[in-house]
Amino acid sequence: MIAPTSADYIGRFAPSPSGPMHFGSLLAALASFLDARSNNGIWRVRIEDVDISRSVPNADKWILDSLHAHGLKWDKEVIYQSARTDAYQTIVDNFLAAHQAYLCTCTRKMIRESGGVYPGTCRNAHHDLNNTDRPAVSVRLKLDNPVTDFADRILGYQKIPSGHATEDFIVQRKDGLFAYNLAVVADDIFQDVTHVVRGSDLLETTAAHLSLYRLLGKPAPRYAHIPVAATEPGYKLSKQNKAIGLDNSRAGENLVQALKFLNIAVPATLVADNCDKILGWAIKQWDCDLLPKTREVIVDKSESTYYSQS
Repeated sequence: MIAPTSADYIGRFAPSPSGPMHFGSLLAALASFLDARSNNGIWRVRIEDVDISRSVPNADKWILDSLHAHGLKWDKEVIYQSARTDAYQTIVDNFLAAHQAYLCTCTRKMIRESGGVYPGTCRNAHHDLNNTDRPAVSVRLKLDNPVTDFADRILGYQKIPSGHATEDFIVQRKDGLFAYNLAVVADDIFQDVTHVVRGSDLLETTAAHLSLYRLLGKPAPRYAHIPVAATEPGYKLSKQNKAIGLDNSRAGENLVQALKFLNIAVPATLVADNCDKILGWAIKQWDCDLLPKTREVIVDKSESTYYSQS
C-alpha cells in the first residue's frame, strides 16, 4: 500500500496532446511517477495544449487513458494550459511594463542569417506594436544575466554554453500564442511543483527556465533528466521518428520494458503481474543514482515493438 502523499514533494507529468502516448512518453511519465511516489509525494498531470496548432483532437483523452491503463494514477484535477492564457498574458504584460521584455520584429529567416542565435537586435529599438511598416513578430524576454549552470539530480553539474537557452527568448508569438518556456514555468509555479523529472532533450532548456524563475522571484524546482530513448544516435523516439502509440492491452509488458530501460530489472516472478503490483515493487527500488547517466539510450531493434522500422 502506497504511503500518504506529502506536499513536500510535488512532481508532474506534462505531455503535449499531439498524439497518443508512445514508449518515449511512457518513460517520462513512469520516471516522474516513481520519483514522486518513492518520496511519498504528490504526482500531478498537466496537458500542455497552449500551442493549439499542434494539438490533435482527443489526444488528451488517449494520453489519460494510457496513464490509467498503466496504473499511473495522478493526484487532484488535470490542468489544461488552454484554460490559463489570462495568467500567461498577465505575466507578459508585467514584463513589458517593467521593461523586462520587448517587442521584436526579427523573423526566423533573419535570425538564421545572423547565425541562428538571436543577437538582441531589437533590445533597445522601442518598437511600436502598431507599427505597420515593420510589425512586431514576438515578445522577447530580456535576459541580462541568464542562468548558465545548475545541478541535475541524475547527470550532476551542468554548464550550458551560450545559445538558444541563454538568448533573449520568445514568451509570446505574433499570433498571440504563448511560448512553451513561459507557460511551463508559470504552470509549475501555479501548481507548487518542487521536482521535475523529464527527458534529457530538455536539459539545455532548463537553463532558460531557471532564468525565468529568477526574474519572477520564485524558487525553482529541482530537476532530474532521464535519458531519452533513441532509434539511432541523435534521433529520439518521437512521433516524427516513427514512434507508435502504446498498446494499452499489454500495459504490464510496457512497464517491464520501460523499467529495464531505466536500469530496473523486474524479477521473473513479477513480469506477468498486474500494473499495480509491478509499480508497487518498482517504487521501492527507485533510486536516481542508479539511473543511466547519459543523454540517450538506443532502443534495441530486436526487442522493441514501440516504433516502426519501415
